[in-house]
Amino acid sequence: MKNLVLRLSVLSLLFFSCQKERADPFLIGDSSVGPLTKKTQIRQLDSLYPNDSVVIKKTTGVFGSENEIFIYDKNGSKLLRLDPVQNFDSTSAIGNIQIIDPRFKTKEGFGPESTFKDIVANYHISRIENTLNALVIFIDEINAYVTIDKKELPNDINADEITAAQIPPNTEITYFWIGWQ
Repeated sequence: MKNLVLRLSVLSLLFFSCQKERADPFLIGDSSVGPLTKKTQIRQLDSLYPNDSVVIKKTTGVFGSENEIFIYDKNGSKLLRLDPVQNFDSTSAIGNIQIIDPRFKTKEGFGPESTFKDIVANYHISRIENTLNALVIFIDEINAYVTIDKKELPNDINADEITAAQIPPNTEITYFWIGWQ
């Protein structure tokens, strides 16, 4: 009887430890996005997303050629856009990830549909860069940067140097990127 109880205890311990090892496929960490890590190579994408579609688009523009990799779920919804460190190299790691699907979130609940107040409430803003049409807000602790379209800002904010205090809390972010380069 003791042997049976011991075996059942060991089996249940193994079962629950295996359950914990399964990563949340939509969790954004400081060095991971779901199953992706800083060391993930482009050639591994098909095995990491076996039920989804991995689409590599090779584009040529004014600045040369580049790869854009999109991950679509089985229903055809776009999940992520990936930019490899080295173009046209299947062993390249991922340099930048655009988070598109709202199911992707940090443990604090920050995702692509968040607002500026969600950034301020959970993270330290490393810096804000003012570009022609957008603000780029850097969050170094999660290797992220977000953009806010200037159309989302009040008209009276047009200074060269914009501070976090000038941005209304309910301003929606336009793009959410993880930068591993």
